[in-house]
Amino acid sequence: MTTVEQPTEPDADDLPRWDVTPFFPSIGSRQFAVAHEEVTGEIARLQARFDELGIRGGDPLPTTDEVVAAVDEVVPAFNQLLAQMRLVGSYLYAHTTTDARNDEASGAQSRYQADTAPFATLDNRFDAWLARLDLAEVTARSTEAADHAYALVRGARAAQHQMSEAEEDLASELALTGGRAWAKLHADLTARLTATVAVPGAEPETLPMSVVRGLATHPDAARRRAAYEGELEAWDTVAVPLATALNAFKGEANTLNRRRGWTDSLDPALEHNGVTPEILAAMQEAVVASLPHWHRYLRAKAALLGHADGLPWWDLIAPVGSPRRFAWPEATASVRDAFATYSPRLARLVDTAVDEAWIDAGPRAGKVGGAFCMSVQGGVSRVLCNFDGSFDSVQTLAHELGHAYHNVNLGDRTPMQRNTPMALAETASIFCETIMVQAGLAAVGDDAGGRLALLDGDLAGACQVVVDIHSRFLFERALSSEREHGVLSVDRLRELMLEAQAATYGPGVDPAFRHRDMWAVKGHYYTAYYNWPYTFGLLFGIGLYAEFQRDPERFRAGYDDLLSATGLGDAATLAARFGIDVADVAFWTASLDVLTARIDEFTAAADQP
Repeated sequence: MTTVEQPTEPDADDLPRWDVTPFFPSIGSRQFAVAHEEVTGEIARLQARFDELGIRGGDPLPTTDEVVAAVDEVVPAFNQLLAQMRLVGSYLYAHTTTDARNDEASGAQSRYQADTAPFATLDNRFDAWLARLDLAEVTARSTEAADHAYALVRGARAAQHQMSEAEEDLASELALTGGRAWAKLHADLTARLTATVAVPGAEPETLPMSVVRGLATHPDAARRRAAYEGELEAWDTVAVPLATALNAFKGEANTLNRRRGWTDSLDPALEHNGVTPEILAAMQEAVVASLPHWHRYLRAKAALLGHADGLPWWDLIAPVGSPRRFAWPEATASVRDAFATYSPRLARLVDTAVDEAWIDAGPRAGKVGGAFCMSVQGGVSRVLCNFDGSFDSVQTLAHELGHAYHNVNLGDRTPMQRNTPMALAETASIFCETIMVQAGLAAVGDDAGGRLALLDGDLAGACQVVVDIHSRFLFERALSSEREHGVLSVDRLRELMLEAQAATYGPGVDPAFRHRDMWAVKGHYYTAYYNWPYTFGLLFGIGLYAEFQRDPERFRAGYDDLLSATGLGDAATLAARFGIDVADVAFWTASLDVLTARIDEFTAAADQP
């Protein structure tokens, strides 16, 4: 059943790199220096103005003309500053993520972070001041307040978990040498890390970690295994500093959570995402109930690849069937064609991203692994991926361009209006990925090998978001809890990781070949519970796609508006626009049922001779 052709692997030198010169000519340019100075100058000006206006915590305030005038002044000023900070910060991030060896960019980023650290104090002071106001009365008297009502309410609510002003000021300054520094250490170490891939009978190769991890989709089983073994050996060389970084980051987070009155390390993430504990519990109940189906899928794939004891880790995303390999122009054309099945506007985004060099496509030394999309200015984005020619990497491209489409729809919103929680930030990306899969399945028609390959590519990705993400969630829960009582050793971190994988992957993965160092791989742990929102996004996106299939014209009429409003309401309120109740286990189960049906089709096809 598996007839995978040996690919010509894409040469990173032939793949496009993003162009950030439309924003500034260079880091050393006068234009960039001026922009940096304008940001720091505006922060200082706002600090002085906040002192003059008395914007800080305290007793409740009556809604006077002076208070309304202060809101009308400060909200636009905040928005202007946030837009400037996004532009400068994104420009620097575009350099440091694509070349960890760029000392000029790294130095400029460190200086910028130090210069903008006082903004956190301003933000906290503004929130504390909002908590003193009768926001209902303020929004009735101020257009600025009315236009930003949800953001102001969220700010006032956040103030309930603030330390004193002096403590918050100190925490923001210490973050430069604390949490941010540990996160940067992780990013720098992993971006520079190399691993030796020693395939039996071939000369060993030393490759960047992003390339080595990309070999998980290689058609040669010996090369996949060698990459897995080389990767684990490489993580051994940096396990101690990465364990130190993770312990320090989580220790700081636990301390600040206690000081801010949080009783559970998960609660700040729920609040930030506009999701209640009941909603998360409903989703996870459905996820846990679905795990036996994922075990069926993994064991069926294991049988296809000749494994009797479950799938070894190196074959989790191995190709099966007759997968197509894509050259870069074919990949972008395929994504455009798929997007055109939804709307011309979505398809045109691909042309814009290609023509205006939004995309940095290829893996290379010094570049971070994985993929992301970042908003830079207005509706303009930059997209990073590590393209390897597989359908999985084409799906990733569609996913990240979905984020870019979301940014296009947020383009006319102010920064305070477009502050989208991550649980909703995955909406457009998953929707676009679903469009890509549906288009791919339609294109293969009766080609059994091609259909099997596409089903597996889709399920392998969804398995990562449902099963692996849940393992990461369980790991982080255990890590945060144990960190309250002391530092965790490398061995203990590995034990917790393997225990979490056993709980979710179960008999689907060979227990002798799990991945003990996934805690070291993922930078997600340097943002609290940056895991379950991916599952939320996947299942919410599938649910939205079902609504699209039920009534395409009605859906199109409201979808772009929904994307433009993801910073204007909580998850439940926005989902209700399409008749979705995210607190109902049945909604999440229905989305998972779509994936279960694909598992059924995959396992039936895998049984065919």
